[in-house]
Amino acid sequence: MSTLNLYVITTLIWSATWYAITFQLGGVVAPEISVVWRFGLASLVLLAYAWWRNLPLKFSVQDHMWMAVQGFFMFGPSYICVYLAEQYLASGLVAVVFSLIVFWNILGMRVFFAARINPLTVLAATLGVVGVVLLFWPELESFTTSADATFGLALAVLGTILSSLGNMAAVQNQSRRIPIVPLSGWGMMYGTLFMAVYAAIAGFEFTFEWSFSYVASFLYLSLFGTVLAFNGYLTLLKRIGPERAGYIGVAIPVVALLISTLFEDLQWEASMVAGTLLCIAGNVLILRGTAQRAAAS
Repeated sequence: MSTLNLYVITTLIWSATWYAITFQLGGVVAPEISVVWRFGLASLVLLAYAWWRNLPLKFSVQDHMWMAVQGFFMFGPSYICVYLAEQYLASGLVAVVFSLIVFWNILGMRVFFAARINPLTVLAATLGVVGVVLLFWPELESFTTSADATFGLALAVLGTILSSLGNMAAVQNQSRRIPIVPLSGWGMMYGTLFMAVYAAIAGFEFTFEWSFSYVASFLYLSLFGTVLAFNGYLTLLKRIGPERAGYIGVAIPVVALLISTLFEDLQWEASMVAGTLLCIAGNVLILRGTAQRAAAS
């Protein structure tokens, strides 16, 4: 699949997860347990697929240690932070904070891999984040500095930083030439184990809700939002680097609002239109830079 198609498909799948997650909240299953079920099923599917395709499943102890690091940061507490943040904040503000991952990825590549900072990427990231802020400006205007809102904001920021560290671990693992499907499967398995231990220590009950909305959203989040989208994203990390791949975090809110327009009768305002245009401009810069990079190679 071409890089552009992979970028678009991953964005579309993850855009719908923001809506699907709302069906996982407020029921009988704690968010922490929902994450355990989600990544547990996804890891089993990926490892079974790797076995079926005769992909390598045995790795060195050091490889497993790095896969566990990736699993912890990418598939564990970062998602718990996002789930919990949405209980304290409007989803728009969570999306704004998560879009900052483009800057964390740029900084992480500089700190951990001494990568050169590309001014075009920084410009695109700035346009995108400002665009996301404008997209959700009506929600941001109602933000208060109450204890709950501040706690939710801290959770969202922490989750974004942890996700970015997971990206850095993925880059390290790919440099060790670990195939993406087994890497995802083992990483998700380790992330699931981390979260299961945390949930057990915290005293959460390992329950499951058999309502249609919960099961349908669970299957979508596990199979599409995790198995397909994460493998697509990790492939993008390998091809274009986390600085550009992380820009999906800017593209997602635009598509998510379009979904909300269709299913939740969202009313658009002038600031949202301006934000959409800025996000599109940033995406064009990122994809243009990606195309030029591919042509040069």
